[in-house]
Amino acid sequence: MAKVTINKDLCKGCSLCIGVCPKKIISIDKTSLSKKGYQPAQVTEMDKCIGCAFCALICPDTVITVEK
Repeated sequence: MAKVTINKDLCKGCSLCIGVCPKKIISIDKTSLSKKGYQPAQVTEMDKCIGCAFCALICPDTVITVEK
């Protein structure tokens, strides 16, 4: 199992990571806001993550890290 960490204070909610996730386990957290007022991305089912790191690769602000 892999571990995905998203820096929610720097995430601007662009949704690019959502589109590339093959397991569809990333969504926008509609219940919280970053310091800049954006709704950040979140991983909904960490146990299903395969560690492909597509989300980290596509993130324009490099706020996602994936650990295997």
